[in-house]
Amino acid sequence: MSKLRIVFMGTPDFAVESLDILNKSNHEIVGVITATDKPAGRGQKISESAVKKYAVANNLFLLQPKSLKAEDFLETLQSL
Repeated sequence: MSKLRIVFMGTPDFAVESLDILNKSNHEIVGVITATDKPAGRGQKISESAVKKYAVANNLFLLQPKSLKAEDFLETLQSL
């Protein structure tokens, strides 16, 4: 079976399990796309998604576009 080049898109906690399985496979994750960091809770502290935390911890290329239609994001995605 040939090696796939994967761009993973996800944000919630449950998406981390799928990302972990793909990361441990023989396929190549070329990018991880997740929501931008947002203020959360009473103190409005900046909160990172579970997917971002996993990607950073595993040295995966991370993208957090403000818009999925942004020209620079689309160019980067196409280059992957």
